[in-house]
Amino acid sequence: MCDVTKADLEKRPSQVSAMFDRVSTHYDRTNDVLSLGAAPLWRRQTRLAVKARPGERVLDVAAGTGTMSALFAEDGAKVTALDFSHGMLEEGVRRHGGDAGITFVHGDATQLPFEDGTFDATTISFGLRNVQQPKLALAEMRRVTKPGGRIVVSEFSTVTNPVVRVGYDVYMATLMPLVVRLVSSDPEAYEYLHETIQAWPDQPTLAAWLRGAGFERVKYRNLSSGIAALHKGFVPTGA
Repeated sequence: MCDVTKADLEKRPSQVSAMFDRVSTHYDRTNDVLSLGAAPLWRRQTRLAVKARPGERVLDVAAGTGTMSALFAEDGAKVTALDFSHGMLEEGVRRHGGDAGITFVHGDATQLPFEDGTFDATTISFGLRNVQQPKLALAEMRRVTKPGGRIVVSEFSTVTNPVVRVGYDVYMATLMPLVVRLVSSDPEAYEYLHETIQAWPDQPTLAAWLRGAGFERVKYRNLSSGIAALHKGFVPTGA
């Protein structure tokens, strides 16, 4: 854990939204480079975990430029890609606006503009830690998911392998800032994102948050030795 003050991580929503607006054009490319090529693997594992089926309705929260949304649409789902950054949504529409399987919606993860039990699956990829009230966002995702439906959260997490942890810490502290300056359109934004990664809780804590939001059969598995983790849960069928 790095020494991050509460004020550092509680920027006003307008400030955070503006930050994502600035990085939207090169966001996916930068993430692929900073993850040393692991991001595409994490996206593939998230796609498999969601298991979107033809005709299902999937809500992709903090969808960004719609990269994951496009994969769910390829699987036949009707996808609602929601984000609070207008810049991200504009870039998503530019890339995927011709895909009839995706609808882009501007909205707040803590106040989802949908009726109860609307979606067969809800998912959020590397965006939950950027929500000011993540527990409230999980409760909202639970509310809009149908009984028997599922949630998949893909997020940075806590490295479990001691050897990998040493290398990861060195990379994050020394090499990543250099790479950011080379490939990012907004290095200061990625400094903020780095802080949120370091301050984010571990796998069991996030699993407890999911259970607290009302999901059952909550499980998680590590990706890349815990650099990231996939959490999955289900809405009780009697809900």
